[in-house]
Amino acid sequence: AITLIFIALPSLRLLYLLDELNNPLITIKSIGHQWYWSYEYSDFKNIEFDSYMIQETNNSNNFRLLDVDNRIIIPMNNNIRMLVTATDVIHSWTVPSI
Repeated sequence: AITLIFIALPSLRLLYLLDELNNPLITIKSIGHQWYWSYEYSDFKNIEFDSYMIQETNNSNNFRLLDVDNRIIIPMNNNIRMLVTATDVIHSWTVPSI
């Protein structure tokens, strides 16, 4: 029982610190489909678009298996709420680091 309390207290502190942002600048809904992603900027006039992965090329400027035809645009150094969901199976959403 003491071990569980020892583990639970730091975990509860982290949950409190990672709580949802109060005033995000923008909310983006990302929906994973079987072969593509759909994005919705719901804070504006319902801007929606689909993003498909592009074919691999010998161009070194592309991110291998991460480059898409319609990239999502997000502002830098601002709080953003990302809502990630899927229509069929579990998906992973990533931001490539440069």
